[in-house]
Amino acid sequence: MPDPVGKLPSELDQLPDRDTEETAEWAASLDAVTEHAGPHRAAYLMRRTLQHAGTAGVPVPELLESDYVNTIPTAAEPAFDGDLEMESRITAWNRWNAAAMVTRGARYGVGGHIATFASAAWLYETGFNHFFRGKEGDGSGDQLYIQGHASPGIYARAFLDGRLTETDLDHFRQESGGQGLPSYPHPRRLPWLWEFPTVSMGLGPLSAIYQARFNRYLTNRSIKDTSASHVWAFLGDGEMDEPESTAALALAARERLDNLTFVINCNLQRLDGPVRANFRVVQELEAQFRGAGWNVVKTLWGSAWDEVFALDTTGALVRRLRQVPDAQFQTYATRDVAYIREHFFGAEPALVELAKLLSDAKIAECFFTSRGGHEARKVYAAYRAALSHEGAPTVILAQTVKGYTLGAGFESRNANHQMKKLSGEQFRTMRDLLELPIPDAKLDESLVPYGHPGADSPEVRYLQERRAALGGPAPARRLHAVALPQPSEKPFQAVTKGSGKQSVATTMAFVRLMKDLMRDKETGKRWVPIVPDEARTFGMEALFPSAGIYSPLGQTYDPVDRDQIMYYKEAKDGQILNEGITEAGSMADFIAAATSYATHGETMIPFYIFYSMFGWQRTGDQMWQLADQMGKGFIVGATAGRTTLTGEGLQHADGHSHLIAATNPASLNYDPAFAYEIAVIVKEGLRRMYGEPVPGEDQDVFYYLTVYNEPMPQPAMPEGVEEGIIKGLYRFKEGTPAASDAPAIQLLASGTAIHWVLEAQELLAADWGVTADVWSATSWSELRRDAMEADEALLRGEEKVPYVTRALEGAPGPVLAVSDWMRQVPDQISQWVEQDYSSLGTDGFGLSDTREAARRHFGVDARSVVVAALAQLARRGEVKPALIAEARERYGL
Repeated sequence: MPDPVGKLPSELDQLPDRDTEETAEWAASLDAVTEHAGPHRAAYLMRRTLQHAGTAGVPVPELLESDYVNTIPTAAEPAFDGDLEMESRITAWNRWNAAAMVTRGARYGVGGHIATFASAAWLYETGFNHFFRGKEGDGSGDQLYIQGHASPGIYARAFLDGRLTETDLDHFRQESGGQGLPSYPHPRRLPWLWEFPTVSMGLGPLSAIYQARFNRYLTNRSIKDTSASHVWAFLGDGEMDEPESTAALALAARERLDNLTFVINCNLQRLDGPVRANFRVVQELEAQFRGAGWNVVKTLWGSAWDEVFALDTTGALVRRLRQVPDAQFQTYATRDVAYIREHFFGAEPALVELAKLLSDAKIAECFFTSRGGHEARKVYAAYRAALSHEGAPTVILAQTVKGYTLGAGFESRNANHQMKKLSGEQFRTMRDLLELPIPDAKLDESLVPYGHPGADSPEVRYLQERRAALGGPAPARRLHAVALPQPSEKPFQAVTKGSGKQSVATTMAFVRLMKDLMRDKETGKRWVPIVPDEARTFGMEALFPSAGIYSPLGQTYDPVDRDQIMYYKEAKDGQILNEGITEAGSMADFIAAATSYATHGETMIPFYIFYSMFGWQRTGDQMWQLADQMGKGFIVGATAGRTTLTGEGLQHADGHSHLIAATNPASLNYDPAFAYEIAVIVKEGLRRMYGEPVPGEDQDVFYYLTVYNEPMPQPAMPEGVEEGIIKGLYRFKEGTPAASDAPAIQLLASGTAIHWVLEAQELLAADWGVTADVWSATSWSELRRDAMEADEALLRGEEKVPYVTRALEGAPGPVLAVSDWMRQVPDQISQWVEQDYSSLGTDGFGLSDTREAARRHFGVDARSVVVAALAQLARRGEVKPALIAEARERYGL
């Protein structure tokens, strides 16, 4: 509790003070400074003392915030390694063409963003000219996560260096003809340029962290030396509000990822207005990143401020900068100098006196345009500091003006994110400011021209020479298409032969298959098992001692279970990525591994296993990112279904992930019933994704498998079912006719529902004289995909019958589809089934109970299937309607 004078207790109060007199002297000294020189001087001395202690190696905690000034003083900036005048001309051309491209596109109403690149131009140009390593040199080059709204500037640069034409620029956001440029970074739409899709804000920073980590993983496992690769993530200050943006900051610091730099464009504006209207986002971000263990470099003020800071002998200017909220600072940039003198410098007498020493022109320059992010020398110094820092990732907080160089109508305006074009007069003003040789005669009010100094101009030669020295063009995506050898048949045969009398869950069957595949001499090391802290739930602890859990530090402790066979083994070259409780982090891992074939020219085979409820539902946006980035691998929803996971209840009961997965064009979704089906699907997935390309077959896909924790006897694989397993449907067990005229029905089931349906098949025959064939529907969505392709073929005048139609052709009776999923999952195929079609499923919220009770609750247990089958037959007049009530009474429904 606080003492009588209100002094709160501190952890220091628990430590013995071996010299109270000395402590009192230090406190008295601080009191004296405060009394005679003021609290600001006392605070300055305390911070200086802490700084000196850190330099001297004294273990004291760092402050989370520093003054609102540049981290690197002008006098400490390194020499600029380039021709600043030449780079200014290059940047001017890129600014112009970015604005022209979006403005010209506005004729067609396709939109585009101008202000973001205008503010961030030097952040990119300095990197392209001096830092970003390309893919034509040694190693893999750097990985660049470009802020999505800045894409026009990247296209403008590609136009300047000859990689794009005017025609390309004129098809910005007009892709349907096959020659357009996607609005944002998108590897699937422009695969030779973009590596990483980033415009779903928040996913870029998260992915960048795990990409940097995966780079280290490849090195530590001796797969590829990625030590020369650096990951750069360009982000907006508003974007940092997304929870994913900061979700993994501690991981990056904990694993000392000094191969990673965040560059946050702090133009103080988000889409609708100020990022922190009443606060200061730069200071907030600094504290957040410092607290997480990052190295922070602030690049806030341009060189025009140097003179002003030199005149601040009292510290009043620095104090005032810490006080002014962001929204007010934005207002200064849009008002006249008289307003700034009154509202900024008028805050205290010392500032009034300082302002008397400044001309109106100097004040205007400082407050309207002079920001650290707009000066190549200051950006260069920040980047050099980031690359030279060891032991921690770096974040650069670069302050800019949103809409810089676009004119007074754009700069620092709340609405500038939504402003899509410049007028002819605004372009003339911009041309004069940038000193571009574009005559008035070419500035047509309705169609502003692109500008280019010429393919053999000094600017283009300089740009290309710089890129050649850094390893070629950037950004760029390069493919290294090397097919992996297919593993031996032995691991698959161990699964397809069945389990005999032993009951085995399909989750365990999958894990056993993976364990054997990871032993393959050719490809075993390329498997990347990923799990979000549920390995024991899925029976993966057997992999711990053999494969090891990846840790860049190895194992610095003696594990509590070291004397056990399956002990918790961490290793620097560990193969398993056990991510803790973060599905988002696990998916970011998966994406890095799934796209390593392009990023690093090293094909990896990731499989990510998780509670199925916490996959697509929680990280569906990242599943789309995976598809956008053309990733490959196996995503496994374990403990699947709405009734299989006993006891856990509503929040764990997944009855809909297959419905969500079906919306993703790159996801091949399977709900296998038996272990041998898993073996066939995995083998086919390895062939399709990693084998020799087959004309007309898309290799850029990934597989989603759902597996169950319900132990059941696993039958041996029947002959000739492989095609049906892959395509999505095959007849597993024919019914035995009770009589030649017995009514018949076709029962389709996926996953664990096959067992209820097999029981129902027996009951229908024994109790009601109905013949039922049982079909295993391994993939409802693949059946639908095939049928939709058949429909498209018909529109082209080609005759093609859907596989599901052909498979069921001539099968007697109606069709009843049953699964542990919502009815919408099997209903995906209903329109292509010629027989009468109905379905049963687990619609609604889950609940805690036994499997039997839960299935009875949802009406999908064997007896409910029997009643539904009789009802369907009764509607067709093939059995008496009275049988339905009789069956319900007999089975206690």
